Amino acid sequence: MKERDKVFLAMPGSWAEDNREMADHYTTKIGGVPDWPSLNIDHAKVKCRLCGERLYLVAQVYAPISSDHLKVEDRTVYVLGCPRTSCATSSEGWRALRVQKNMRDSQHQSVLEPQKKSLTCDNWWASGTESDDEIDLQKLSEEISEASRLAQGSKKQNEPIFSEAGPKIKPKSNSSDIPVLPCFYVYDEEEKFFDKRNDITIHCSSLSIKENPSLPFIESSDEEKWEGESYEHDRALGADRVYLKFKKRIEAYPEQCIRYSHGGMPLVAAELLEKPMKCESCGAHRNFEMQLMPPLLFFLQQAAEDQSAPGLLRDWTWMTVIIYTCSQNCSRLSSEDLTAGDTWVVSEESVVVQWE
Repeated sequence: MKERDKVFLAMPGSWAEDNREMADHYTTKIGGVPDWPSLNIDHAKVKCRLCGERLYLVAQVYAPISSDHLKVEDRTVYVLGCPRTSCATSSEGWRALRVQKNMRDSQHQSVLEPQKKSLTCDNWWASGTESDDEIDLQKLSEEISEASRLAQGSKKQNEPIFSEAGPKIKPKSNSSDIPVLPCFYVYDEEEKFFDKRNDITIHCSSLSIKENPSLPFIESSDEEKWEGESYEHDRALGADRVYLKFKKRIEAYPEQCIRYSHGGMPLVAAELLEKPMKCESCGAHRNFEMQLMPPLLFFLQQAAEDQSAPGLLRDWTWMTVIIYTCSQNCSRLSSEDLTAGDTWVVSEESVVVQWE
């Protein structure tokens, strides 16, 4: 299997202690409040095109890119959706925002590379022309701080595509006007194929049952009932060949919430698939990057029901939500942004929805 064809699955981890707790843009999670980096987001970009209401954050995915010609470390994709019945089945009721840090290279403005400055112990000190008494302590302090910063950046770059845990310090958002879905964190697992897994019985386990006894639907007294519930995929679509393949891949990993394969192929639930539009910024075609899967919706609906969340989630239904992003990963800044010295770029990408 080629590297670009590998599929990483976001599997459910622990529930957030509070649905409005904040993390950072390096965190991958389901629901909650968006963790924007240091930028002022245009409010129009987080509103539904159909009803005009504020969209819910469905998924926040930290998604750095690294290849021979492109490296972007600070890159996060936010998937927002409107669960209202009149909007949910249309791609217009969804928005995907790619937020990344911009480096103003002469030709590749979307390239982000660590500084290549040598930070060996030798050049923290004078080059040899100064005595020990002439050491610039201020310069030394700055060099050590820079070395520490680069070391931390390197660590982030080598982390798996999905964050595995929530933040240690959990401040809460003060924006009460932002609607939120139940929030939980995820960890990544590479999809592998084994024949013995093809006939696995679909069941809904974990989501840190023992860690969150306060949630009614996962209390120990109801645990047997919880495990007995299943996804009713067969009622969603006709049992054609495309759908059966879709169902089989879910059965192999029945808790998968997101499938991630940058530049790969989506797992479609129906043969007719809407084509993504070309990038509105640079005109390049868009590649598949990720898709939301039915278990994600199942977990959200179950949690919302037991937390007495707004009833509009009960009627929210879709089979998969597919996200396509610019193949050139463009990051063009406007003249206003350049004047303001803004280094973050927000690009809206293409969303295709397949529903029952």
